[in-house]
Amino acid sequence: MTKLKSPTFAVLLEKFFTERLMKQRNASPHTIKSYRDTFRLLLRFLQDRLEQPPSKLDLAQLDAPLIANFLDSLEKDRKISARSRNLRLTAIRSFFRYAALEVPANSGQIQRVLAIPGKRHERALINFLSEAEVKALLAVQDQRTWTGRRDHALLLVAVQTGVRLSELRGLQRQDVALGTGAHVRVVGKGRKERCTPLTRQTVEVLKAWMEEPNRGNTGALFPNSRGETLSPDGVQYILTKYVAIASQTCPSLADKRVTPHCLRHTMAMTLLLAGVDRAMIALWLGHESVETTQIYLHANLALKEQLLAKTSMPDGKPGRYLPDDQLLDFLNSL
Repeated sequence: MTKLKSPTFAVLLEKFFTERLMKQRNASPHTIKSYRDTFRLLLRFLQDRLEQPPSKLDLAQLDAPLIANFLDSLEKDRKISARSRNLRLTAIRSFFRYAALEVPANSGQIQRVLAIPGKRHERALINFLSEAEVKALLAVQDQRTWTGRRDHALLLVAVQTGVRLSELRGLQRQDVALGTGAHVRVVGKGRKERCTPLTRQTVEVLKAWMEEPNRGNTGALFPNSRGETLSPDGVQYILTKYVAIASQTCPSLADKRVTPHCLRHTMAMTLLLAGVDRAMIALWLGHESVETTQIYLHANLALKEQLLAKTSMPDGKPGRYLPDDQLLDFLNSL
């Protein structure tokens, strides 16, 4: 009987992207790009470490210690966070789970790679804007210019709908309905489609904006000056520019790192303070699970203060400091 030859690492990696991700899983473009970037970094690392071109590598060379060294190098050299490290590890695990099916002879090595643990990290409180900060941010665009009118509409939609950056950039003119039941239609994570309602003020702003001559042929709702889709850096540049201007009249903005995702958090906190149920907030934001919305409860200091005001807490009694015994004082100092 002829023994089947195991596919090379290069063939496995190509099949992982073209067959596993694109055909079988129908992965989103965002997922494919994220996994692609992970393997770009990994292949460059392997080329430098093993002094071999990526196309000549063998799967057996990618053992657990080498993968762990790669992840450590990302943290050390590229200064990535533990969260980003775990995202890179997720992509690598996905590939090795596929490799376990295609090359069972390497199962021992593959299981050791899959056993590499994710790194625990602190969960920082989310950043969001107050009502006064939002008003200050939306008041500084020069609406006498095309750019100013676009930026005002873009930031207003971002704050009012809480859509993700990728969803905001991907909005097309046909995705906006301004009649009865005004809303924007977006396709979010996992190719899930949802409609987010618009307020009367946002509808008026969008009506005026959509009367502007359309630039380019992309159909983008918020194009750049060349009529093309705004890049992620372009949206952040717009936001950073207006935050700097608005901080002159609202100094608290200068102390915050305001990103497009911060505007998404702002909408979630607005809904939470209005008494909207967590399940409804998850539905609004397009969260996979209601538990994801739990982060807003942790960050909402005003809500915690309201809960504290409703409780009856025991009274404290101020005491007087008395020094410890010398021996206890010595032990406490260790």
